[in-house]
Amino acid sequence: MKSTESSPSAHVLKKSQPEEFDLVILGGGTGSTVAAWTFAGEGKRVAVVDRKYIGGSCPNIACLPSKNIIHSAKVVDYFRRSKEFGIAHDGFTIEMSGVRDRKRKMVVGLNEMYMENYRKTGAEFILGTGRFVAPRTVEVALLDGTIRQLRGTNVIVSTGTRASLEAIPGLAEAQPLTHIEALELGQVPEHLLVIGGGYVGVELSHAMRRFGSKVTVIDRNGRLMSKEDPDVCEALRSLLADEGIDILLNARIKQVSGKCGDSVSVVVEQNGIEKVLKGSHVLVATGRNPNTEGLGLELTGVELTDRGYIKVNERLQTSAPGVWAIGEVAGSPQFTHISIDDFRVVHANLTGGNRVTTGRQVPYCLFTDPELARIGLSETEAEAQGIAYRLFKVPMETNLRARTLSETRGFVKALVEAHSDRILGFTAFGVGAG
Repeated sequence: MKSTESSPSAHVLKKSQPEEFDLVILGGGTGSTVAAWTFAGEGKRVAVVDRKYIGGSCPNIACLPSKNIIHSAKVVDYFRRSKEFGIAHDGFTIEMSGVRDRKRKMVVGLNEMYMENYRKTGAEFILGTGRFVAPRTVEVALLDGTIRQLRGTNVIVSTGTRASLEAIPGLAEAQPLTHIEALELGQVPEHLLVIGGGYVGVELSHAMRRFGSKVTVIDRNGRLMSKEDPDVCEALRSLLADEGIDILLNARIKQVSGKCGDSVSVVVEQNGIEKVLKGSHVLVATGRNPNTEGLGLELTGVELTDRGYIKVNERLQTSAPGVWAIGEVAGSPQFTHISIDDFRVVHANLTGGNRVTTGRQVPYCLFTDPELARIGLSETEAEAQGIAYRLFKVPMETNLRARTLSETRGFVKALVEAHSDRILGFTAFGVGAG
C-alpha cells in the first residue's frame, strides 16, 4: 500500500492551504442554485461546483428542455386539428432540427440568467469535477487542468441521479438514447422503441408520436404508470393508444441487437411468448441511479444506503458533521420543487430553525397532453393503509373551460376523509392540470 504522502491529494494539501468558505456545494442543481443565491445574499461566502451544467440538469437536459419539446409537440397537434377551430392550411412539415434549436435557445437564455444571478448575489460558480479529499474539503479539477481546494464550514452534496441502464444482453452495445440524447435529436425517429412506461417514457413517447414517429412502449408492469390508480393508468393507456402508440405490458426484454439510429431489434417475452420488435431507435427510461461514485465520500465519513443514495436524517444531515445532502442523491422524491424544499429544510437548520422533511406533501405532474397531476393519497394508497374515504369524481366534459378549448378528455377526483371535510388526496387528468 502506498503511503498517504505519495497520493496526489495529500501532496496538494501539503503544498497549499484550502480556500475557506462558509458553504461549499458539490453539484449545481436547482436546490443547490437557490441555496447558493440565498446564502450568498445573506452575506455568506459560497462556492458551487458542477462538472458540466450551470443550474444542474433541470434547465439543461431534463425538466425544462423536455417541457419545451413537449410544447412543440402540442403545436403540431394544433396543426393537425386546425379544422376543428375553423382554420384551413395546405399541410405542414416538421423540422426536428428547428424544434431542437428552439430548445437550445431556451437553455442558453437560462444559463445567462443563472450566471447573472450568481454575479448579483456574489456566489461563486466553479465549473469542474469535485471530490472530497478530507472532511468538509473538496478538491476541484478545473477544465484548464489546474486544481483548487475548497473547505466549507458546511458542505451540501447535491449531485443528483442519472438514467439507469439495465443489464440486458446487447443493450449497452446498441448505444440507446436516454432522455438527454432524445432531447437532442435533429431528425424524427422512424420507429422509436421505448423501454419503460414511467414518467420519462410516457412523456417522450407522446411527444415523439406527435412529431411523426411510430412509437412502441415496452413495460414490465401490467399498467403504464403502474403506481397510479387503475382508472388513471387506463386513462393514460387509452390516450396513448388513441394517438397510435403501440403498448406492450407485462413484457420482459430478453435481448437487444443492432445500433440505435440505424436499426435495432428487441426480443421481448410477453405472456410466455417471444416476439421480435424492430425499430430505428431505442430509448431507455427505466429509472435512475444516484451519482455518488468517485466523490470521495468515504474520506469524509458520509454513509450510503443499500441502494447507493446518501444516508440522511429528517433534517437532511448526513453521517458526517457539517455535511448535508439534498435532492435526488439524498433519496428525496425526484422532482425539482422537492430539491428546492430540501434547500429550505437545510437553510432553516443552519440558521437557527428546526425544519424536517417528514410529513410534507409532494405534488407532481406528468406532462402528457392532457396533463396528469396529483397530490396526497391515491385510492390505492388509502385502501392499503386502511383509511376510509369518500370519493368525488367529475369528468372533464362537465368543465366549461375545457369545453371552450375543445379539450374534454379526462377527469378530476378527490378523496375526502370519511367523517370530515378534510381532503386526503386530489388527482386531475385533464387540460391545465399541471
